[in-house]
Amino acid sequence: MVTLLGSTFPTMLVSALASLAVAPIAIWLMRRWGWLDLPGSAPHKVHLLPVPLSGGLVLFVGVLVPYLVLGWPSGREIQGILLGAVGLTIWGTLDDRVGLQPYQKLAGQLLIALVVIWAGVQVRITRIGWLDVSLTLLWLAGMVNAFNFVDSMDGLALGLSVIASGFFMVVTIDSGQPELATLSAAILGASVGAYVFNCSPARMFLGDAGSQLLGFLLAAVGIAYVPAGAGLPQGVSWFTPILVLGVPAFDMTLVVVTRFLHHRPVYRGGKDHTYHRLVQLGVAPTRSVVLMHFVAIMLGLVAFVALGATVLVANVIFASIVVAGVTLLVLFERFAPVVSGTGLVAEPTQET
Repeated sequence: MVTLLGSTFPTMLVSALASLAVAPIAIWLMRRWGWLDLPGSAPHKVHLLPVPLSGGLVLFVGVLVPYLVLGWPSGREIQGILLGAVGLTIWGTLDDRVGLQPYQKLAGQLLIALVVIWAGVQVRITRIGWLDVSLTLLWLAGMVNAFNFVDSMDGLALGLSVIASGFFMVVTIDSGQPELATLSAAILGASVGAYVFNCSPARMFLGDAGSQLLGFLLAAVGIAYVPAGAGLPQGVSWFTPILVLGVPAFDMTLVVVTRFLHHRPVYRGGKDHTYHRLVQLGVAPTRSVVLMHFVAIMLGLVAFVALGATVLVANVIFASIVVAGVTLLVLFERFAPVVSGTGLVAEPTQET
């Protein structure tokens, strides 16, 4: 494991340097081309100045460059994931530029998910073909949109990506999947480099291209992770990706459920995310981001603990976290409700 861990360091380094180097160029290009997120262009966009939508390009370059420098992966699964990343980057960039309709976004996401399934990356829980494919599509499209939803404050989504990719890197090394560990390291490095320009106050926003790319890559890694190589039964590991990506998953659930209950379109942006609820409860904006990152770390650690437990204990742990999440959702609705049609009052520096 130590040898494999050391082999991921060059990937992280190259990826971080690549995204760090390309970010100023991408920011300049987006300003020149007018690809900016304009203040007031939607009710929930409350930042004060136009910000370049450079995140997708920066992250894509950061993930791709290590493979160009250090060698292309031989595995079909990783090649399929990278091909899907190309497609989603193009689709997300088009959305940032012209504004796709919700059904068009979803259609593109599902088509790209089919490419990944074709490459052999799919859920294999039920062993029923059509059902496992359906679960794969649901997971991939769900996490793509979850990261798009949770990208509601400077540095939030990228911080969650750093945490999740770090955990995935460790568990895939433990399961004997070096190519998947390398991809996780590339995502981690790219996220760290991009974070320098996305942390508050942000010099660039991720946009749909960046946030959806993060969700897609991490969701695909979560599916491709096979703990059998570490001798772990599926009963203690099937929910590991869910816990590692628990914060964005919870945020999307919160938004979808509460918008449905309040008869608001799910696809319409608003200030009713987890971050906004914390601010409404009196938590400072920066502390709200740190708190969400802290919870993500705790969930990742719980996932590790569960891997060493019996099947019964592991699933009791997961069920307890689900109950805690439902309880938190109810508490948010009770003590930090949406106060208007567009959501909560937000800080002027946030990215939504």
